[in-house]
Amino acid sequence: MPATSVSEKSVDEEFYSSTPEGYKTGKTKYIIVIGSVMSGVGKGTFSSSLGMLLGCYGFNVAPMKFDGYLNYDAGTLNPYRHGEVFVLDDGTECDLDLGTYERCLNKSLTKANYLTAGKIFKSVIDKERSGQYMGRDVQFIPHVTGEIKVLLRTLAMKSDADIVLVEVGGTVGDLENSYFIEAMRELRHEEGDSNFCAINITYILQPQSLGESKSKPAQLGTRKLMELGIRPDVVVCRSENQINTSIKEKISLFSDVDVDKIYNLWDTRNIYEIPLMLKDMGMDKAVFDVLKMAPKTSGEESLSKWKEFTDKAKVADKEVVIGIVGKYTNVHDSYLSILKALEHAAPYSGARARIKWIESTDLEDKKLAVEDALKDVDGMIIPGGFGKRGVEGKIAAIRYAREKKLPFLGLCLGMQLAVVEFSRDVCNLEGANSTEFDSSTKHPVIDFIPEQVELVKQSKYGGTMRLGTYTAVLQSGTLASRLYGGTSASERHRHRYEVNAEYINMLEKNGLVFSGRSPDGKLMEFMELKEHPFFIATQAHPELKSRPLNPAPLFRGLVEASMQHAQAR
Repeated sequence: MPATSVSEKSVDEEFYSSTPEGYKTGKTKYIIVIGSVMSGVGKGTFSSSLGMLLGCYGFNVAPMKFDGYLNYDAGTLNPYRHGEVFVLDDGTECDLDLGTYERCLNKSLTKANYLTAGKIFKSVIDKERSGQYMGRDVQFIPHVTGEIKVLLRTLAMKSDADIVLVEVGGTVGDLENSYFIEAMRELRHEEGDSNFCAINITYILQPQSLGESKSKPAQLGTRKLMELGIRPDVVVCRSENQINTSIKEKISLFSDVDVDKIYNLWDTRNIYEIPLMLKDMGMDKAVFDVLKMAPKTSGEESLSKWKEFTDKAKVADKEVVIGIVGKYTNVHDSYLSILKALEHAAPYSGARARIKWIESTDLEDKKLAVEDALKDVDGMIIPGGFGKRGVEGKIAAIRYAREKKLPFLGLCLGMQLAVVEFSRDVCNLEGANSTEFDSSTKHPVIDFIPEQVELVKQSKYGGTMRLGTYTAVLQSGTLASRLYGGTSASERHRHRYEVNAEYINMLEKNGLVFSGRSPDGKLMEFMELKEHPFFIATQAHPELKSRPLNPAPLFRGLVEASMQHAQAR
């Protein structure tokens, strides 16, 4: 099946074929989620919650996130600007909302579920350069919009989806979204009203100085959406507090949407309850009504498992304090998957994880003493990251955790720095370091993965790391094998550096245990210390595969060890 189909009628007619070979109109329904007023109000959380709810009724839901930036993917984006980079099994570096989809839908996604303007334009230009447009002048309509529709329909076919759920990043009125919204207008016309549902997520302002809700921005945002040719079928009003009926009536007047299809989602402390809230509101029935479809199953079994998890979170009454030592601590979305993994793991131990943010640069610059920063925490995480800033502060924190028997979990860079700290302070390798931070170090205990050397010489960065899911072979009898319940672990990676093989024997002789290795034995995947209640690190990012109904083993282990540490204090 070709990814796209360029029709010969593109030569003599204005049309462009946006239908892949074998595609059947009506087999797949499309739900489009578009925001107005402002971004950052929870479109991703809503979309994933709705997808999860529809999945409970037996439907195969395939999500897609569109981001309007010209980057090909999220791999080179700064965490300060865009939050964490989420990595899929196939190595795709993408928006953090893909992580939200995976956690709610409890399924692994692929590059087909993620779309950027950069990907669209590259595909169009590649076709133009290879002559596939047969001499036509290439235009936004029909070629760019046609490419978008091809990608959506290809996703529908490859995933055998009953429903493709598309989240449009940003807001209505953003220039970079205009052609995508136009493609959605065309899609509705081609697929038919009964196969298309447009949901507008708007925001109701509640200025403290006024003490009341103001719907005018929401009215204007909805009107702008309609000017672009998208008539919403459902409107979701996000707000800080619950709104009254008169606000819904005003929105109804401006949107041609009946009041009974205008919903209010106000801020809640537990976002995992949102799928249940949507069901209680009747959102599922509204979507079924628009799409002229009926549930395949009652959904009770799947929803009951989800409710069991939310109930565990409600009754958890033991608090553990987890210190996260990083350099992006002012932007919590930079560590979103770590926070979620802790949220998933803690309820299974009857606990709540309270985060203490520790800025590693403050430790490095001696603005904050390590002892003061960590004296009141029950466990510690060193997350992944890039660049030299704050590294020595993280190494100081690792030394404290090792010497004071504080439960420790190192992720990616966290493992590399744990090896550096052990090399310096246990093996007495003065100046030991990673070549990422000191290219002339006498003891490069962490160095490039061999295949990365040539790429770095060529200054190639985007999509060139060790990316995606890899399997590690775990040593029997180790903490890693006990936590994973076997002798293998499959986790996602995103890094360029590894433990230098020349130092492995020395490190092991001094007591460091490499409890997990690549199947060929060449790459060190897990490390731990025997004479410590819980000191483990991995080159991988296990937080990326954590799910509410299936928490990451390393995070469950950290929470349990932290609870024991708290009791012993």
